[in-house]
Order: sequence, then structure tokens, then C-alpha cells
Amino acid sequence: MSVAAQLAGLVGLVGLSALGVGVSAPALLIPTQGAYNGAYGDFGSNEDRVTFEAIEDFATLVGKRQAIIAFGNNWGRGRFPSEQVHIIHNVGAVPLILWYPRETSDEIPKTQFDLDSISAGRWDPYLDAWGQAAKAAGGPILVSWGLEMNGDWYPWSGIDHGGGTPIPGSHPPRYQGPDAYQKAYRHVVDRVRAMGADNIAWVFHVNSISFPPEPWNAIAQYYPGQDYADWIGMSAYGKQFPDPSWAPVDEALTKPYAELAAVDPSKPIIVAEWGVGEFPQQGSKAEWIREAMSAMRQMPRLKGAVFWHERWQNPDLSYSNLRVNSSLEALTAYRTAIADPFWLDRPQLSEALPALGKAVENGR
Repeated sequence: MSVAAQLAGLVGLVGLSALGVGVSAPALLIPTQGAYNGAYGDFGSNEDRVTFEAIEDFATLVGKRQAIIAFGNNWGRGRFPSEQVHIIHNVGAVPLILWYPRETSDEIPKTQFDLDSISAGRWDPYLDAWGQAAKAAGGPILVSWGLEMNGDWYPWSGIDHGGGTPIPGSHPPRYQGPDAYQKAYRHVVDRVRAMGADNIAWVFHVNSISFPPEPWNAIAQYYPGQDYADWIGMSAYGKQFPDPSWAPVDEALTKPYAELAAVDPSKPIIVAEWGVGEFPQQGSKAEWIREAMSAMRQMPRLKGAVFWHERWQNPDLSYSNLRVNSSLEALTAYRTAIADPFWLDRPQLSEALPALGKAVENGR
């Protein structure tokens, strides 16, 4: 066995940088058959308390490993989440970083990380440091920046940056909200790429349903272009809160998939977040899970899906329980569906290409 092969086998997904060896990091491949199985594992209020135990406990609960592990990273943390990425790489999975331009997870109408200030370069030192640390992480990383911008709940949403106000002289017409988002998104990607973080695959990540449902706020209005997205993805949820009516799978997932697929015919698709709450008076969570996972298997460009395993308390003291084990019926439905070989439990990677130099000569 060659020195390169021995080293690659030793460090796996973490890469060779930990050994002081230059390396072209392995890339996450797009599977030709099936789709990656993924999950978010209820990692705390800021979505970043990633632990080996939580990852293993979820795998045991559902009877299958995850190829992708999602977690959050708030800009207010001020740094790249090296520890979380290291843990995920070490369990043999690929991290999906949900990169939020906000201070904390508290829902606030404004943030200092305004889209215009990002585009103007105010946060470039942070972006540069983040990109350098991402490169040093070595292994493949998926990054979803400024997700669900077509909703009305995040401070980087289009509705908070001019919304549907037309940009004078634009043909075809462009709108201030989507335009501000596109500029900030491209700026972020350009700065991080300039730091050499080629191990990142960028995910353009929308909500499956636009709020408000206006033409200016459609998914396609926000797309930054083929050069700035490696994957295209969406959050697709059924009923999450006590008040809204039951959301059928067709409305929450199937129709939005077709809209998302039309945005770019060349990119793989990931359901970057999906799930449904336990509201037995309104509908069957187990049946919703079965129907959703069956529908996803019929989506030819779907190459990954990340189940959102979380529970939280609402202002009226009720609970929204999206955990996979909110009921025995829900857990059984998920375990049965995820056991199918269609759902891949390990990432498929290109081979790492070491730049060993003297290390190779000394190893002969």
C-alpha cells in the first residue's frame, strides 16, 4: 500500500491536514442511485451543541447511520465551528452547516449583520477567517448560508430589504429584496472561496412555500446563479405549530420540489430540512412521514434529505414535537422507511489527493 493510501485510510474524512501534510480534500460525490440519509439531532437552542453521543443516539433510535449531519452556526459566534465539524467528520459523516447571519437564535426583526453591510464588506475579516478555518478542516462540508430567505421570519429575508419594490431600469424586472440577498450571498461565497475553502459545497436553501406568496418573492427570484450553488435545497415541513391547519405532503413537499427543480436543471437537490409535528387531532404524523418518504423516492434529482429531530415549547405553553420518536407510530414509520437501501448511510467521496512532497520521499 502506498504512503498516500495509508495516510488517507488513517485520517478518513478529517483529511490529511492534521498530519501536517498538504492535501486536496476529498469531495462529496453526487450518488447515481439513492439519496443521502441525514438528520439534525436536537442540538440545543442555538442548534450547535453537537456531540458524538447525540449523533450515535439518533442512529441507534432510527436503526441507521446518517451520511449528513446538520447543525447551526450563528455569525454572533464569531468563528468557524471547527469542533462541531471535527466531530461529524470523525463519525464518518459530512456536516451541513446552516450558516445564519444573526447574533443568536432569538427571533429578532433586525440584526447588525444586515445584507447591505455584508455586501459592502463590513464583515470581510470574519468571512476571511471563517474561510481559512473551513479550509483547514480538510474534509467535505456542505454550507447553507442565509437560508429560507423567501420567508418572513429571518432578518435577512427579502421582505425586510425592500421586498417587491422594483429596481428602476431592470429588464426583466428585478426587485429590491431578492436583489439585496443575491448580492450578499455572492459576496459571502466569493470571500470564502478566495481563502481556498474548496472543500465547501454551497447549498442554495429556500423555504418550500414563500411567505408572502407573491411573484416577487418566488424561489427563482433569489437564485444567485449556477456559479454560486453546488446544490439547491429546501426546507419542507408539515404542520409545526398549533394554529395552522394540517399541511398535506403534496403542498409542503411535492409541488415545491417541482418549482425548485425548475430553478436550475443541472444541480442536485437536497431537502435540507424536513419534518412534521405530532398533532393527532389534526392528522397522522406517521402517515405523513410514510407519504413524504415515498414521495421523495420518486424525485429523480433528490440526492439527500435531512430529518429535523427537535421539540420546542410555544408561547402558549404547548409543544411542537417534531422528534422522530414523538410517538411509537411515528418512529416505526420512519424506521421502516429509512431502512430501505435507497437511503444511503455513508457519504460517497472522491479520493483525497495528497501533496506529499518530502513526506513521500521520507516514507520510502
